[in-house]
Amino acid sequence: MVDQLPDLSEEEREALHSVELGLEWLRRAHGDLVGVHHKTGHAMDHFERAEAQLRASDYDGLADALRCEYLPRGAIDDRWTYDLLESFEEGFLSDLAGFEERAREEVADGRRHVAERHQEREWRERAREDGDGTDRRR
Repeated sequence: MVDQLPDLSEEEREALHSVELGLEWLRRAHGDLVGVHHKTGHAMDHFERAEAQLRASDYDGLADALRCEYLPRGAIDDRWTYDLLESFEEGFLSDLAGFEERAREEVADGRRHVAERHQEREWRERAREDGDGTDRRR
């Protein structure tokens, strides 16, 4: 059952929906950053194994390059991926999640997904009007 919706104009619903979608896309970006962090870590694990394998094969120069130049090096501007991930989470994502919550509070009394709830209500009402009056939820 669709619960009570705040009385919002279409423009207010659309604005709030855009804010919610923006945050959802940032959460997807966060997931991608987690993936970059994990994939980079796995890649570095392979390079660490290669260091020992190269040294065992008498390629000390290559092993030394891995140990001294590449393994301790950051992924971007000497920052490791965990640091980039934490900065994203604690700064940009956190700030915009707070903004999204503030917008929901101010526009819709804290309600989430008001555009979708409105659409759900309209579609169910249309189904009742067009059909035999039966609510055909699945």
